[in-house]
Amino acid sequence: MFPTKTFLFITVVSLLVTFSFAAVDTFVYGGCSQPKYFPGSPYESNVNSLLTSFVSSASLYTYNNFTVDGISGGDDSPVYGLYQCRGDLSSGSGDCARCVARAVSRLGSLCFGAYGGALQLEGCFVKYDNSTFLGVEDKTVVVRRCGAPVGSYNSDELARRDSVVGYLAASSGGSYRVGVSGQLQGAAQCTGDLSASECQDCLMEAIGRLRSDCGTAAWGDVYLAKCYARYSSRGSHSRTNAYGKACLLCSVGFVSLKVLFCV
Repeated sequence: MFPTKTFLFITVVSLLVTFSFAAVDTFVYGGCSQPKYFPGSPYESNVNSLLTSFVSSASLYTYNNFTVDGISGGDDSPVYGLYQCRGDLSSGSGDCARCVARAVSRLGSLCFGAYGGALQLEGCFVKYDNSTFLGVEDKTVVVRRCGAPVGSYNSDELARRDSVVGYLAASSGGSYRVGVSGQLQGAAQCTGDLSASECQDCLMEAIGRLRSDCGTAAWGDVYLAKCYARYSSRGSHSRTNAYGKACLLCSVGFVSLKVLFCV
């Protein structure tokens, strides 16, 4: 039997002003399984091999997934993983590879000895686990944050927000979508292991939560386990003007326990 995993997520740190200008290695969220493997075990070797494959592959591809086989059970179980770069980063420029290398380094420190871990930077996402999650749709809420309300009187701002969010919801948009209206911009993306229909289903869930939870907020972020949707007015995306508390709802993958961190 594989260890039962409970993911505890680190609180979100500051997200920069806009998606376009945010540093790709800015931390968004990260989490690790509570069960640990023994240092020097075969599973540690499997994890290291997987993470090394991420970095090597990212110089050629902006998404890939890997499975490192082991003997079933215990500290030599298989490890499954994927990485993905933001849709506007390319492998040819080296931006994707640099982001993935940074994410792998941080994940290795954050989740040292953990059977599973995930880390989202502004520009890329990496995840590994000893239970397969590849090709499995997962709409668990990981991060949900909203800015201060712009006020119902600002009808132009709300109309631009609705226009951008509506564009992100269009099923013809592909797995990475960007919308801009005036000073307001939005982005949405799902992981490459999902089918087109699963991707659309995940994005519609994230976008629906943006609309319902963030209401008239100047900016909003919703990250689900396999996709995200965001929008922001230029200059408005900051922790310092968050409306109420910025909270992180943690329940990822095969997890029953939910832990809520608020800052």
